[in-house]
Amino acid sequence: MNEVQQAQEELIEEFSFFDDWMDRYQYIIDLGRRLPAFPEAAMTDEHKIRGCQSQVWFVAEVQEGRLHFQATSDAAIVSGLIAVLLRIYNDRKPDDILASSPDFVSKLGFEQHLSPTRSNGLAAMLQAIHDFAREAARQG
Repeated sequence: MNEVQQAQEELIEEFSFFDDWMDRYQYIIDLGRRLPAFPEAAMTDEHKIRGCQSQVWFVAEVQEGRLHFQATSDAAIVSGLIAVLLRIYNDRKPDDILASSPDFVSKLGFEQHLSPTRSNGLAAMLQAIHDFAREAARQG
């Protein structure tokens, strides 16, 4: 099991402690509030994720063979989803990202409990992460 798969399993286990979706939503929002500060200079069209109803900015760079992500959103739930994605994918090897399917999306019930626009936004962010990983692996 690679680091990405392990992080997904840990997150799934963590979410299993919540009995209902209102508690899960609150936890997701709380995670988003703890995101590190995002550089204002990076809030440009170049770093904006298309396909999200909310505004989302995502920056990736390779550091010592691992992808390091920074991201932010103007919406509380989306910021929480970003925090979830960073827990799973941040500072991971591009090949590990590419070798792992995002099983956590269905196992956590995001498909059933997120609005269609938020699901589309999550899919767009996942696509961006995989695009960054493909590019880093190609250059690597």
